Amino acid sequence: MDKIYLDNGATSFPKPKEVADAVYEYMTVVGANINRGGYQVAYDLEGTVFETREMLAEMFGGGDCKNVVFTKNITESLNVVLKGFLQPGDHVLCSSMEHNAVMRPLVQLEKKGVEFDRIPGNEKGELDLDAVEGMIKENTAAIVMTHASNLVGTVNPIKEVGQICRKHGLAFIVDAAQTAGVLPIDMKEMCIDALCFTGHKSLLGPQGIGGFIIRDHMVELIDPLLSGGTGSISHTEEIPDFMPDRFEPGTMNIPGIVGLHASLKWIKEKGIDTIETYELGLTQRFLDGLIPLEEKGLIKIIGLKGTEGRTAVVSIQTLSVDCADAAFRLDFEYGIMTRVGLHCAPNAHKTLGTFPTGTIRFSFGIFNTEEEVDTAIRAITEICS
Repeated sequence: MDKIYLDNGATSFPKPKEVADAVYEYMTVVGANINRGGYQVAYDLEGTVFETREMLAEMFGGGDCKNVVFTKNITESLNVVLKGFLQPGDHVLCSSMEHNAVMRPLVQLEKKGVEFDRIPGNEKGELDLDAVEGMIKENTAAIVMTHASNLVGTVNPIKEVGQICRKHGLAFIVDAAQTAGVLPIDMKEMCIDALCFTGHKSLLGPQGIGGFIIRDHMVELIDPLLSGGTGSISHTEEIPDFMPDRFEPGTMNIPGIVGLHASLKWIKEKGIDTIETYELGLTQRFLDGLIPLEEKGLIKIIGLKGTEGRTAVVSIQTLSVDCADAAFRLDFEYGIMTRVGLHCAPNAHKTLGTFPTGTIRFSFGIFNTEEEVDTAIRAITEICS
């Protein structure tokens, strides 16, 4: 049985061949660290790492590439930024559609005196933009928000929220887990102060590499969460006060950065607009096939019914079959890999009215095909009929 991978919202697969080749070459030919070797191989490798920072800064309109910081993943990035920036007595706003990568740090910080409120959303996952300014308090320090829902793909009005933040002097922190590499992002235009990203989703890199980009004025406002050896100013035990060393202690994931370097080159050659158009075309094809099933009362499409204002993520509930059973049958009988459950976003499900049952999530990527989409539609039809 051929396998069909429709779980790109969790991690993209397959990766471009260039990514695997780059990681393999590093592991078998190079193998060095940066900032820890006084030899040419290490110096050349530093050039690759520097170029990766430059490509990320260019892709996201992030300004100076020294403000690109590498982490293990976006969860670490959000923890560094949120816990390093927010102080007891601060108030922060977030959307009602946040992933636990945002919510668990906020709940943890709440126990230390940080308040937060959720900006409401509707049953399609759309943010109530009109409610934002009325929720700002005297002690509001920031708004943190996902760019697009990992559950239903609904895109938040990031530019408009960023303008509100600029108007009121608030920091704007964006979780771009589901959009980096597939939607245009310009930190300057969108008034983003800290952009957190992961490399293994739409950026098409390996797992274990992520990062964040911050504006110059945020550098001193974020207290480093981790500290240790950086290979720089080794004569002192103080944390470096310059970027990116201020936030990059310990041995870096060089294989991950090398793989990300290759995937960023691939994305630039392909074009983000081309990737977005292709993935949304698959999404529309899928939705067109699901709507008749919804009209028959066999399934329920959660969120938006079209492709405007969304990413290539579709969640459904199977009404005649338990969602978990349906997902198991999709894999066992048809070889279709999806994700089922609450997707690490319980309040998003409460917003959408799907808590605690959850949904089956189908997420499409650049390497999926129309034939795979058609097979998924046929499989859902047969399972639910």
